[in-house]
Formats: sequence, structure tokens, C-alpha cells
Amino acid sequence: VHGRAVALAVGLTGEGLTLASDLFFDTVTVEVTDAASIVAAACDESFNLRLVDETHVGVSVGESTTDEDIAALVRVIAGAHTTVDTSAFGPVNGPLGGEDSILRTDEILTHPVFHSVSSETQMMRYMRRLADRDLALDRTMIPLGSCTMKLNAAISMEPITWPEFAGIHPLVPPEQATGWLELIENLEERLAKITGYAAVSVQPNAGSQGEFAGLLAIRRYHLANGDDQRTLVLIPASAHGTNAASAALAGLKVVGVKNAEDGSIDLADLDAKIMKYGDQIAGIMITYPSTHGVFEEHVGAVCEKVHAAGGQVYIDGANLNALVGLAQPGVFGGDVSHLNLHKTFTIPHGGGGPGVGPVCVAEHLIPFLPTDPWNDPTVAPDVQEGRPVSAATYGSAGVLPISWTYIAMMGDEGLTEASRMALVNANYISAQLADTVPTLYTGENGLVGHECILDLRELTKQSGVTAADVSKRLMDFGFHAPTLAFPVTGTLMVEPTESEDKGELDRFITAMKTIRAEIDEIIAGDVAVENSVLRHAPFTVESVVRDDFEDAVSGGHFSRTKAAFPVDTLRRDKYFPATRRIDDAYGDRNLVCSCPPLEAFDIEENNE
Repeated sequence: VHGRAVALAVGLTGEGLTLASDLFFDTVTVEVTDAASIVAAACDESFNLRLVDETHVGVSVGESTTDEDIAALVRVIAGAHTTVDTSAFGPVNGPLGGEDSILRTDEILTHPVFHSVSSETQMMRYMRRLADRDLALDRTMIPLGSCTMKLNAAISMEPITWPEFAGIHPLVPPEQATGWLELIENLEERLAKITGYAAVSVQPNAGSQGEFAGLLAIRRYHLANGDDQRTLVLIPASAHGTNAASAALAGLKVVGVKNAEDGSIDLADLDAKIMKYGDQIAGIMITYPSTHGVFEEHVGAVCEKVHAAGGQVYIDGANLNALVGLAQPGVFGGDVSHLNLHKTFTIPHGGGGPGVGPVCVAEHLIPFLPTDPWNDPTVAPDVQEGRPVSAATYGSAGVLPISWTYIAMMGDEGLTEASRMALVNANYISAQLADTVPTLYTGENGLVGHECILDLRELTKQSGVTAADVSKRLMDFGFHAPTLAFPVTGTLMVEPTESEDKGELDRFITAMKTIRAEIDEIIAGDVAVENSVLRHAPFTVESVVRDDFEDAVSGGHFSRTKAAFPVDTLRRDKYFPATRRIDDAYGDRNLVCSCPPLEAFDIEENNE
């Protein structure tokens, strides 16, 4: 790649042009007389160049760049015909290769995996081994409350592999992306219809960026109205942790609002905070359904109180999976919301992205939506406008076809039915486990939203078994753990989503009831918690088949069968975790290098 860039640089400088820098890897920036005309001419030749400014053009080369491409670029930019043989330029150092001081000299790709896998057959099996160790949605329900781990349908995923979608650069001229722009505009319109807001921007790359964009819109709205003093945002004690962080990034200060015993916002404390801070209040951040897993019945009253104080209402869209087709944040009081396309709208979740966190706003906040990041940064930002939150105008646009196809294929009726089933499934689990592990919060009708918080605290007091013990034991049943200790320590938040059928829900209920029976053995004094199957879970194949099993893990207090096959159905379809129990808290507090195993080093020599 560098050799091709050098070949281009040599061709251009040979025609008398000047480079912006002699130090480069794959991108050459060259000074020209009329950059705009050269960019246009290159476009006619099927090359998209970067317009740096009026007199500079940027060109990036890659693995797919050919010698013919280099020659054509020299002709377009310098007006000279030439032939190019990039093999004449070394893999690193060409005539303009750069100073030795900036070149990497240490070894790269030193981990054994880069040298042990040398064929497609090996790679396929290596990937399969990794997949077999993973407890993922293709094997089991992932009941992570507040995360909405639902099916990413294959038919929705397929379009992002099509070259027409996958082969585009985010900065191509708009006339080359008419189909993309139509899809993006249509998706934004659909999301606006679903949420009841006036307009949507898909620019934010994640839910956290969506929060930031929404709060930035609120802040700039107040500044545009001359309300510079509105710098406080009210955040309930149960809010997502990102809420406070996003508020701080947007230049706002956080004022906490207490929660009542039922998990809802304490209206008396809200009134007191409004009375105390008055016209300093920029807005409030609320989650609906609440983080406690229930529909907060006085959400309308909360919105009215804040609006009456001159503040804006930000409604966190993390739990929209319970609302689509049933309620609209933009109708029941919201001024702005962010959505998580990786939750409700089925783009892949987690793993560092790519995520999309669209920001949705009411009519009066439309001017403050994220703007084009490629606007001239030297122009002083006008408080009457929004500001960009991503380097690309449409953020992680590459995954938007997934959500578009999901919404288009489901249709209004299908989306509404999905919300209903998400509510039904959560309430089914809550009701079936009422006498086993009770649900901490419910509404006045005894029902929950799309998730329920299973309260283990009393059982922990009686037995010493913690929510973490239960989470680890669930792996032996082939289940990913629910959300641990959020929003209440000592609890598990369970969200089955609409993707799971009754059989899978019953399998989870059976697992929880079996675990409760194991806890009862401890409460009855039949076994000490330290010797219990719960405290030793999870169990690997090696730990179960070892000759000294009883001495190593149980002291004879439970059998191999109880450890590995707590219910008979597991004999037919069993997941074994790859490792035994780890100390979660220790791992969080002590970073460990991701390096080759210790066997790869001379321990004695290192100790010396």
C-alpha cells in the first residue's frame, strides 16, 4: 500500500506539483491550482478525491489500487500521461518513504494464533472452537434486562452484505448516494412516526451519543432563547449511568431526584427540587418504562411539572421495546429521546459496535439536531443551530438497512404485536416465579413492563447465596446470566423479549425453580453454602470428569450428575462453559494483559 502511495507521489512531484508533506503512509495530499475542478474531473473518471481546501487535494490508496489507477490519477491531477510500476518501490521505503525514526521496527503479530492458523480449514475450526465456547443467542435466551437481546433476523442482516450497500464510502458526493439517502430519510420518517416526534437524526453512533445529542439540543435551545442560566438537569436515582455522564458532557450539572418505595419518581422530591432550582432547570431525564421494569403511571404528571418550570423532558428510549405501537414518547410529554437501534430495532448488540443511537425531537428542537460535521469548523458556531456528534453525517449508516427491513417487514401490526409479546413474556416469567423468586417492583395491577427484577436479597440473608452465585449456576443450565445488581444490588433483571417462545421461557423458569430448591437445601442446613453446588458453579467438562471430583469441588456434598445435569433435559443438549468461576470484582479492579499464556515465557528467568 505504501509503495503505491509513493508511486503516486513520485508521479505528481515529477510533474512539478508540491506535496503537503513528504511523510505519509497511504494518503498523499498535493497542492494544485483549482482543487474543485480536479475533484470534479476525477469524479468523471470514477475516482472520488478529497477536497481539502481550494488549493489542496487528498488521495488515499489501498490494496485494490492498481498501477493503471495510479497512472490515471497522475493524468487527472497533473495533466501528464505516464506509466507506473509500483513494484519498483519498496514495501516500506521508497524515495519518499519517510524518516527512520517514525518507522516501526519491533515485531508485529507475535501472538501464537497468527502463526498457528495458516489455512482456511484451520481458520474455520478455530472460529468454530471460539463459537462453541460462547453462550450466545444462537444457543439460548440472553435475558439481560435493560439490554433487549432479541433476534437479529437473517433476512434483515443479509442486505448489508450486498455490494450496493456495503461498497460505499460515507463521504461520497450526495448524487452518488441517492438510494442510500432515500433509505435513510425513509427510516428517519418511520422512527418519527413510531415515537411521535417531529424529526429524527441517525447521526449518533451509539445510545450514549444519542443522549449527548439530545441534551446538547436542549442546552442550545435554552441558549437560543437567552436562558443561559438553565444549566441543571434533573435525573432520578434509578437512571441509567450514562445519563449523568451525557449531561456533564453537554455542559449541564446533575441534580438527583429521589425514588419512591415502588421505584417510581418521588413526586414530592421532584416538587421540592423544582421549587428550589426554578429557572435554573434545563430539563429532566426519565426512562419509560422505568429502569425498575414498570410503567410509571404518573409519567404525564412528571412531564407537566417540568414543562411548567420551563424545562425540557428527555425520555431515554432504551426501553422502547415495550412501547412501539402502544405509546409514543413524543405524545405523552417528551421533547427529545434517543433510541437504541441495537435494542428495539435489531441491529447487532454490543461488541463495541457499530451502534446507532438516533435522536428524536419535537418541532421546536428541530433546528438543534446534529448538523453536517463537514461544515467549515472555522465559522463560529451559531447557538441557533445544532452541532455534529459524529464524523460522518449519517453515523454508522452501514447497519441501517437492518432496522429498515425489520420495520418494513413487520409493519404497524407486527411491531405492535412484538411489543405486546415482550410484555406478555416478562409477565409470564414474573408470575411463574412469584413463589420462587419474587419480583421486586410491579405496577398497581401487579404487572410489570417488558422486564422484571427478581429479588434475591431475602434468600441471600437466609442462605448466603448471592445473585452472582445464581448467575454463575445458570450457565450450567445453558443460560446467559440476567443483568446483575442493576438497578438494585442483590437482584437480577430479566428481559426475555418477544423473540423467545414459551418452551424457552419454561426452560428458564425450571432452571430458576431448581436453583431455588438448591438454595432451600442450604437454608434447611443440609449443606453449607461453601460446599454447595451453587458456590462452586459453573462446571467445565474437565471439572466434572476429573478422578478427584468429590475432593476437588464438593467435599462429597453433591454428585457429578447434580453439577452437570441438574435437570434431565440437559442430557440431550448440554452447554459446558470453557472456564470455572472467576472472581469478578478482582478482575474489574486488576487489569490483566491479554498476552500469550504463561507457558510461552521462562517463568524462572522472569522471576530473576
